[in-house]
Amino acid sequence: MERANLSWPHVPSLEVIAERLPLIFPEGTENRNYVIREMAARTLYVMFYAGAVEGADRWIRPSQVTDMSDVQAALLTDEERQSWVKQALSSKKDRPVTTWYAPNSREPVRDETIRYGFIALGAVIERTGLPVTTPLPKYAMSKAFAALFNVDLIGDDLEALIRSWQNSHLNAAALSRIRLLGAHATAAASDQITATLPNSGLVMLESGPSGVIGKAVIEQFARKFLKTPAVLWLSQSGEKVGIDLASRLKLKIDPSKTLPDVILVDLGTKTDGSDMLFVFIEIVASDGPINSMRKQKLTEIAIEAGFSAQNLAFVTAFQDRSAAPFKKAMSELAWGTYAWFCSEPDNLIELRDGSSIILSELL
Repeated sequence: MERANLSWPHVPSLEVIAERLPLIFPEGTENRNYVIREMAARTLYVMFYAGAVEGADRWIRPSQVTDMSDVQAALLTDEERQSWVKQALSSKKDRPVTTWYAPNSREPVRDETIRYGFIALGAVIERTGLPVTTPLPKYAMSKAFAALFNVDLIGDDLEALIRSWQNSHLNAAALSRIRLLGAHATAAASDQITATLPNSGLVMLESGPSGVIGKAVIEQFARKFLKTPAVLWLSQSGEKVGIDLASRLKLKIDPSKTLPDVILVDLGTKTDGSDMLFVFIEIVASDGPINSMRKQKLTEIAIEAGFSAQNLAFVTAFQDRSAAPFKKAMSELAWGTYAWFCSEPDNLIELRDGSSIILSELL
C-alpha cells in the first residue's frame, strides 16, 4: 500500500535526456556509445515513465523499452503511466504495432545499454535477490543519476552536479582518461603545440589532433617505455630534430623516404649499445596505421639507413581506443607491433607474432 502512495517522478523529454547524456559521459568514457545513443535515451525515458528510480521499489525489464511507442510515451498522467506499467508486465498484453523496437531488440537493451553501459558506470542499479533468468522487472536508475535530468537545472548548476556525480561514480582510470582527452581537445584547437624533448629542449608541432598525439608520444610514451630516450626524427617539425645524434650513431635518415611520423631511440644503459632500441612510430589521427605492408617498408628503410633489424620496434599511436581511428585500424595493425593511446599513457597493447609463448609466462 505504501508503494501506491509514492508520487511518480517527472518525465523529462527525450530531447533533454539525449542532450545531457554526452555531457555526463564525455569522450573517454568506457563503452560510451552504449550510453549516449538513442537506445540509451529511450531506456532512461522508460525508467522515468515507469517510476523506476532508486528508493521507489519500481523496476523495469528490457521488454518495456522495446514495447514502448511514441503514442504511449506522450500519455503522461500518473494514471496513464500506472496503467501502462501493469499492462506492459502482463503476460496477456497486446503488443502495439508501432513500437520503438522489434521484440528481438531486448538483448542490446539489456546487455549493451543496461549491463555493460549504465550499470557498469553506476547509473543504473539491479534488484537483488532474484535469479539471473527471472522474468521479473529488475532495473532502475540510481537516485543521484536521475537527478542529473532535472529540467530546472541549467548552466553552472547543472555542470557542477554532473562533475560531482562523475567524481563519485566513475573510477580513477576513467576520470583520468576523460580529463586527458579534454586537455587534448583544448590543445588541438590551439594555433601551435609545443613539446618538451627528452633532453628538455623544445620543439614546435603542427596544431590539431596529430600534433596532440605527437606531443604525447614525445613527452609521455618516450619517458614511460624507454630507458634513455631521444628523438631521431620528427616529421611534424620544421626543425632538424635529432640529426646530430643520428650522425653520431652513423645513421643516414633520408627525409625523401616515406619515413614514419616519429623515430625514437632508446640509448639503453649498456656501454656496448647492445640494449639500444629504435622505435618507429606512426601517428594516427584519422588513417595510416602500421599494417603489414607498412611494417615491411619501414624495416627496409631502417636497414638502408643503418639500423639493425633486431633492434627495431614499431608503434602506432592513437588518441583513444574508443575513437573511430583505432576501431577502423584495429584489424589492419601488423603482428609484431604495438598500439599506444595518449588517453591511457601507462598502457601498451602488444600484438605478439607467431612466436611460441605460454600465457602464464606473460603474467
